[in-house]
Amino acid sequence: MEAIKIIGMSIAAAIFYGVVHDQITARICVEYFTIGHPPIFGTDDPTLLGLGWGIVATWWAGLLVGIPLAIAARGGSRPQRSSASLVQPMTKLLLGMAICAGLAGLLGWFLARLGAVYLTGPIADEVPSDRHVAFLTDLWVHLASYMCGFLGGIVLIVTVWRSRRPAMAELM
Repeated sequence: MEAIKIIGMSIAAAIFYGVVHDQITARICVEYFTIGHPPIFGTDDPTLLGLGWGIVATWWAGLLVGIPLAIAARGGSRPQRSSASLVQPMTKLLLGMAICAGLAGLLGWFLARLGAVYLTGPIADEVPSDRHVAFLTDLWVHLASYMCGFLGGIVLIVTVWRSRRPAMAELM
């Protein structure tokens, strides 16, 4: 049962992060969601887009982290970790992702304003030119969140597994 709680907590944490994240980025550039994503919600309302995409685009990431995290916390003969013991490390992961995303967004915005990064191809034609910088800002924020979540999830899983080592005195 505890393993299911860990997986559920991971999915809930990912969805929470995704919804908050997308509430912000949908207000930076709604075109990132209306033009840069498939039209599955039929709205241009930033609140609804942030809610919808915050769930659709993140629940699976929580599942991908949650399953190996549950195994790392509960599997084998090592002392087991509870779901409650993972709340703080999971919160740290989400905060790290948010900081990484914010810094990446600032960098993307700065580079786009300088013209060092820019939209190309059909998307450049579809997004109004005065929205390109905002679109790229959102793109950098989203890419950083996924990258930091993926790498941070691996670090979390490994850290949890390693935290379950029996004390050296018990080995002797």
